[in-house]
Amino acid sequence: MLADRLRVWKTAYNTANLPVGMTTPPDSISKWIVITRAAVFSMTVTSGLIGGLLAVGAARLAQIGSGPIGGPFTVDYGLLVLAVFGLVVAHAANNMINDYFDLKGGIDTDDYVRAQYAPHPILSGWVTKRQLATAILIANAIDLAILVYLMTQRGPLVAAFAFGGLFVSVFYVAPPIRLKHIGLGEPGVFIVWGPLMTVGTFFVATGQIPGWVWIASLPYAILVTTVLFGKHIDKIEADKKKGVHTMPVLLGEQRARLVARILMISFYPIVLIAAAVGWIGPWVVLVVLGIPRLIEVLGVFNKPRPETPPHSYVGWPLWFVGQAFVHTRRAGALLILGLLLNSFLPIKLPWL
Repeated sequence: MLADRLRVWKTAYNTANLPVGMTTPPDSISKWIVITRAAVFSMTVTSGLIGGLLAVGAARLAQIGSGPIGGPFTVDYGLLVLAVFGLVVAHAANNMINDYFDLKGGIDTDDYVRAQYAPHPILSGWVTKRQLATAILIANAIDLAILVYLMTQRGPLVAAFAFGGLFVSVFYVAPPIRLKHIGLGEPGVFIVWGPLMTVGTFFVATGQIPGWVWIASLPYAILVTTVLFGKHIDKIEADKKKGVHTMPVLLGEQRARLVARILMISFYPIVLIAAAVGWIGPWVVLVVLGIPRLIEVLGVFNKPRPETPPHSYVGWPLWFVGQAFVHTRRAGALLILGLLLNSFLPIKLPWL
């Protein structure tokens, strides 16, 4: 029945997993929702929208004589939508690339964390290596077509953003670099979900890159990095055994949890300072409504992971990553709301 399928699709999208107790084989849609890990696409959409809304907000603020340095800014909404769509496709390709190369490199096995918290595309028998490789090629071919078109509109600089992201995506796990294995996966994610995605989208939308946009791209990139920190803290022991030296492995669990907490907290002052100096409209002060959730998540990160999962918990043995993701989703949504209000109800600060 359609209602049952919708329930499965919703669960797959919300948890990157199938409903607990599901015994029937998944349909194609729910299977690919899990394989591409669509549950985390919201972070990519948010990074892209931040870039687009920074552009719209800058254009609107300029109209009331309170715009940031640079401009005037004219936003091409068609190119903006196409850029965000391309980012989502790239994220899907990235997730599949990670599974493909981690399996090929002997990292992903039946007893490794990746196969425990959700079905692994290949180990679960859902697809073959060839089918997953084909899906990766199709996703990258779609992005290549989008890139070529965007280059005709904005010039070759678009390719620098696209290929920078592709480099991190592929060599995050692929030899010979394997950024994740040498403690550079977290900085790579920070660069991709901040400067590359947000600044790149701003450039596609406006054709310009004022200096303040680089700074404005950092707060949300920090939050996305905390999600990866959480995931790698969850996998410290398993990664040690595999010789995967993520940053939490290099730092040790206690210091890694401390760094994650510092990064979460830093999001708020950076956003507020950027608003105070006029780079972003003042409505972004709404992010402070995320502080209650921040306090809850900081409390979780302040203690080691529990020995056993809570009742009906989905995704074990992952623990910290879910908490970081919930905070990132809340804070990111509030930032987007603030940027939307900056676009439609711009306010000029008296000291600017």
